[in-house]
Amino acid sequence: MYNFEFKQPKTISEALIALKSDDAQVLAGGQTLIPTMKQRLASPSTLVSLSGISEMKGICKNDDGSISIGGCTTHSCVANNRNIFSGLVTLAENIGDAAVRNRGTIGGSLANNDPAACYPAAALSAGATIITDTRKISSDDFFQGMFDTALEEGEIILSVQFPVPTVSSYQKFVQPASRFAVVGVFLSKFNNGTRVAVTGASEEGVYRWRQAEIALNDNFSEEAINDLSIDSESMISDIHASKEYRAHLVKVMTKRAITSAS
Repeated sequence: MYNFEFKQPKTISEALIALKSDDAQVLAGGQTLIPTMKQRLASPSTLVSLSGISEMKGICKNDDGSISIGGCTTHSCVANNRNIFSGLVTLAENIGDAAVRNRGTIGGSLANNDPAACYPAAALSAGATIITDTRKISSDDFFQGMFDTALEEGEIILSVQFPVPTVSSYQKFVQPASRFAVVGVFLSKFNNGTRVAVTGASEEGVYRWRQAEIALNDNFSEEAINDLSIDSESMISDIHASKEYRAHLVKVMTKRAITSAS
């Protein structure tokens, strides 16, 4: 590891001031950034840790029935909160191992937008709103491609607001070594429709499977998606799975999510 300046502000305003330094980088849980720095793939001169900002941690229920989760809330905290809808709890319980869950944060996961990360699928499926220090961004507008989001330079995710679905399910085909998703499907059923988000599969990152949503709005059953086809051309191909296998897994994981939610 090389030399860098480490800052640990106690308030959001202090963090924003610190981020104005040349080549400053936000440090949330550090589960992606620290390994990246060790490999010399990133070399910020200043790290601004958000771990000491208490107002960015915790979970609360809003007056409209939605749930707000602070950007620095760990996966472990989400997994252990039984007031959160079941799909999100299951997702958090199965991220990495205990060490990762105790350090990694929801805000860090969303900001990084790894194409195989779990939280982007939850946010997109539930129609969550990402709240930053300057604005509110709908999940449909937030994710813009592999490792790419709508965040501007120095913008911080303060919290994430989740509408609560009537039923939800997250089904993940796990890559055993990393515990990332080879393919993961998050399904959220609301009174006004169903949303299906897929992670781990596409070269464009997390996305909504709108064909499945339309079919499930007419008939919420596994049979509803039997005749749907998935174009494998845009799927990821690597040592873990081919494009064709990932396309196959999208339908399999979606069917499992339907069964679980039912």
